Amino acid sequence: MFSTLILVLVYLPGFALFGYLIYLVIRALRKYIRSEPARKEREEQARSLGEVLKSHRIARSMTQEFVAEALGVSRQAVSKWESGRSDPSTTNLLALAKLYGLSPEELLQEVQ
Repeated sequence: MFSTLILVLVYLPGFALFGYLIYLVIRALRKYIRSEPARKEREEQARSLGEVLKSHRIARSMTQEFVAEALGVSRQAVSKWESGRSDPSTTNLLALAKLYGLSPEELLQEVQ
């Protein structure tokens, strides 16, 4: 009987701690699942300059090679701009806006 009491006193806090950890994990998962609409909205709004440039190029059915030739740069430069590895110079940004039929302000306003 005494050994059973000691076992209960030793293991009971461990079980309580384990139960509390399970409770915290479930609570965190529920909060994460409920935040999905907010995460999707934030993801849709957060667009980089590269994403904006690529979406305008694709909307106008232009290839990277065509854009590069029109601006007098390499296709790799256009690829770097669209992937976000580098940013176009101010001159190239103005030329891109003109090529896509936008004002530079309209183009930059889409960037979040």
